Amino acid sequence: MLQSLSVEAQAAQAEKLAPLSPIGATAAVIHNEATKRQGQLLLYVAQTGRRARDLADMLLAFDPERSVAYFPPWDCLPFDSASPSRAVMGQRMGVLRWLTNADNRPNVVITTVEALLRLVPPRSIWSQLHREFRVGDEIKIAELEAHLRHIGYVFDDRVDEPGEAAIRGRVIDFFPAAAPNPCRVEYDGSRIVSIRSYDPATQRTIAESDMLIVDPANEIIGRAGVDGREHQLAAFYPTLESVFDYLGDCPMIIEDGVTRRAKAFRDAIEEGAKFASQRPCKRPLKPDAGFLPMDDWERLAGQRLEGSVDQTEETNFFVPRFAAEAHPWKELADFLASSEQDRTVVLAAPTEGLRREWARRAARHLKMPFPKVDTWQSVVDAKPGGRFSSILPCSQGFRTGDLPITVVTAEDIGGQAAVRSASPAASAFTSLIDGFALGDAVVHIEHGVGILEALEEIQHDKGRREVLRLRYADDATLMVPVEEIGALWRYSGETSGISLDKLKGGRWIERRNELLGNVQKTAVKLSDLAGRRKTIRTRPLKPDRQLYERFCARFPYELSPDQASATDAVLSDLASGHPMNRLICGDVGFGKTEIALRAAAATVFAGRQVAIIAATTVLAQQHARNFEKRFAGLGVEVAHLSRLTSPNEVKQIRDGLANGTIKVVVGTHALCGKHIRFDDLGLAVIDEEQRFGSNQKEALRELSQDAHYLSMTATPIPRTLQASFVGLNDLSVIATPPVLRQPIQTIVLPFDEERVRDALERERRRGGQSFVVCPRVEDIEPMRERLQQIVPDLRVLVAHGKLPANEIDATMLRFTEGDGDVLLATNIIESGLDVPAANTMIVWHPDRFGMAQLHQIRGRVGRGSRRGVAYLMTESGKTLAPETERRLKTLEAMNRLGAGFQVSARDLDLRGAGDLVGEEQAGHLQLVGLTLYRHLLERALAVAEGRDVRDDWMPEMALGIAGRIPPDYVPEAETRINLYAEIDRIQDTASLEALRDDLNDRFGPLPKAASVLLKMAAIRLRCIEAGIQRLAAGPKGIAAIFRTKADADVAREFDYPKGFSLKGQKLVLNVATQNTSERLRAVVAMLDRIDAACA
Repeated sequence: MLQSLSVEAQAAQAEKLAPLSPIGATAAVIHNEATKRQGQLLLYVAQTGRRARDLADMLLAFDPERSVAYFPPWDCLPFDSASPSRAVMGQRMGVLRWLTNADNRPNVVITTVEALLRLVPPRSIWSQLHREFRVGDEIKIAELEAHLRHIGYVFDDRVDEPGEAAIRGRVIDFFPAAAPNPCRVEYDGSRIVSIRSYDPATQRTIAESDMLIVDPANEIIGRAGVDGREHQLAAFYPTLESVFDYLGDCPMIIEDGVTRRAKAFRDAIEEGAKFASQRPCKRPLKPDAGFLPMDDWERLAGQRLEGSVDQTEETNFFVPRFAAEAHPWKELADFLASSEQDRTVVLAAPTEGLRREWARRAARHLKMPFPKVDTWQSVVDAKPGGRFSSILPCSQGFRTGDLPITVVTAEDIGGQAAVRSASPAASAFTSLIDGFALGDAVVHIEHGVGILEALEEIQHDKGRREVLRLRYADDATLMVPVEEIGALWRYSGETSGISLDKLKGGRWIERRNELLGNVQKTAVKLSDLAGRRKTIRTRPLKPDRQLYERFCARFPYELSPDQASATDAVLSDLASGHPMNRLICGDVGFGKTEIALRAAAATVFAGRQVAIIAATTVLAQQHARNFEKRFAGLGVEVAHLSRLTSPNEVKQIRDGLANGTIKVVVGTHALCGKHIRFDDLGLAVIDEEQRFGSNQKEALRELSQDAHYLSMTATPIPRTLQASFVGLNDLSVIATPPVLRQPIQTIVLPFDEERVRDALERERRRGGQSFVVCPRVEDIEPMRERLQQIVPDLRVLVAHGKLPANEIDATMLRFTEGDGDVLLATNIIESGLDVPAANTMIVWHPDRFGMAQLHQIRGRVGRGSRRGVAYLMTESGKTLAPETERRLKTLEAMNRLGAGFQVSARDLDLRGAGDLVGEEQAGHLQLVGLTLYRHLLERALAVAEGRDVRDDWMPEMALGIAGRIPPDYVPEAETRINLYAEIDRIQDTASLEALRDDLNDRFGPLPKAASVLLKMAAIRLRCIEAGIQRLAAGPKGIAAIFRTKADADVAREFDYPKGFSLKGQKLVLNVATQNTSERLRAVVAMLDRIDAACA
């Protein structure tokens, strides 16, 4: 895989379009090359910033002791009007500072050609910039503040972005620009007493530290200025240097295509300089003032180049995706037996808990142990043919070319769901729907529907313990120990009209069994639907790589991790040979359009047509401008079809679509007209999916039988959301906000003229604009008259659905361009209006809007760098229905960025899922509630599809020990209930440790009873891993009974010391214990022995 090539020879291969080898295989090459050089610095140049970052992460996983530096490129285009982010500049400056340390330089530097071509501040600056903080050091606050400002930090009230700082009382918060989390420095008098990193969202401690290094947050030191000044870097230093000056004479390895990317970046530099020179401000410096000339790049690279990691047409670096087959374990066994007998095989998982779980599964299915290895070098040194397990952050397996090593990931075997922690989708659903509150309807799996009335403390032979009190029909009471909270499910759904079950009699069991049978039938239907979808074939779309990369290079920012993941999923769908049906869910302004643009580019550059369907004319106009701008100069004709299109243009567009000359068309539902014909439609993008009805969506699908479909929304309708949860649609969630976007503050209150006046006039004074939104057209004129009285000096524009179309569009355009202080409108502003200056909104009668509508509407404000405020004003003196009040309170609470998905999940909770496969299922859902129904349906679907399903079983633990969360530690009963539920749901030790840290942060040091509770939870997890059905302990010994003979056989491989005996499926340890602490230690020691046998 590693070739010796000159830069010229590498350039000659630049047009190859084969995929690069997997991250793991490439990281193995870097590891081997770095190891051979015995500490000499090695430079590796990857094709993209994301690939470089992934390679750095993988290399650290191979060997945590190796010093690896990732040097990122700027996340904006050359000579852009915007600055690179402080996070990127901070990370770059941190690496440059590291490279100046002659005694402790990194062993490997991984970067991109774009990063190497950009010149950097000279090495001479570092003698004045290096600053370390240690516990016990003396600190002068005024000097520290001046220093932080000098190196580019911005002071704010709250620190949650890299490069921000705040000083309050005896605490200094700042987010080191090169660090993953902010830090809090506490001092007493003039001495530092503690340094710790913390989570910016929760403010909870992550880790303590003795020392902290603060790197600059800007590449310009000591010069505050306007945004974008970093592009004039050469004006701020006597001279600039190249990254090669910092690196010295180190060997370099590059990936195929790097030379082509270098030339493309030089073209982008020239193009950026040309556009910047046309701005009505100071002309930029010459391009070579801030960048390395191509001649110098070729000379410096040629002096250091030792080889190239080539793209490969071969498939022998890739491991099959066993999860896609009907019987993954059989396919894996056949693969290992047929081609991997003489190769070392490593089973990889991303966490220790998952490694242990999958090593155990592999031992059970493949009849061989997979012991743990801690470093990649241990694998390299092992005798070929061995079988191991390890922690590696890779989702895709690989085979190394130079060494006989094969890595198979847990995801290769079990798919994404088997190894990934809860996605934002699942997290939103679980946290909002599964949470308990006193007074809720709940479902006990053995007793049916009741009401959760109280959490009570009782005396028990094991000590004090807590129980849940449930009320059933005829005022019957059921006490449920908190250890059995896993048997409870929140009802979740419309609760009016539900009947409580009777504790006596078997009616609930009959209904439950009937439900299980019907759920299994439903699962078979859904599985058949999904199966039929997979049998439909279409042409795989693989775009011209060079054109696609040119298109992507026009995006001035680096994709967020969520955007990158969604883009990868879309490109994989397009290339799969099956029609895509994917929903992209991301909040307003979170970058969904960029994913649609890249999907369109991939389709067009593979030779097929694209249709983008928007819900409104204004939104269609906005998309048309964006698509025209991005495709300009690439030989792609983009058309716009809506009510604003003239009849002559409509005819030309119809002809162009029919004969294939128009490759991209953006429009409204007019694209579904019977006179529209496509020559070869390959992709239909549906924006604001929730605005289209079922009939309209069916009409869109009639446009082409083998086209791909991509839907986008901030607030999917409940039916669509539930379809994604059960797997009928593929789902990608974008939860990462733009860097400058702030959460929208939402306030529910009665209509108050003084509050309206203050809000609207304050917005005008700071140079902004406001919206006033009414639910009906007939509300507009009365509200206009009220506004005339309340704020007579403000200019109010009006837009609603009964005005002529051209007047609506003209009004919205005027407001977008800054004409008018207030736009008074109906919900027609819900989509397609982007007004960065608008930061205040008043919604009249919010109770007459849906939750998703309100979330979309409030998303019109706060789209710039200022925080938006949305006032939801109800009629004074009017009492709202309880359900309506709950919805408005949900919106008020969910004011953080990315809440759109949670709003939909809560709407699904309140309204139900809709009719997925027939009215009968809606009736069954009403019987047991959404949460339990969804759980049963997901499991039945997994069985119907032949997937590996983890049994719903819990070990029986008879240890004579009980833990609890004391009321004097966590006073609120509902909080304690949900903590018990959270402990019950935890499936790995890492999550349990995270919860322990969370409790320490939120409530203080754990009392003994709570510590025992968590220890019991850890024992439960270990019993599940080991397959122990029952664990019993008494004063004279401990007994573990395995669930199956296979579990016992795995444990039987170990030679147990004296005191142990294993007969059949029962393992006994004869040991005397005097108290709870001794018994817990003995149980843990026994489980350690079992783990040693099974690891």
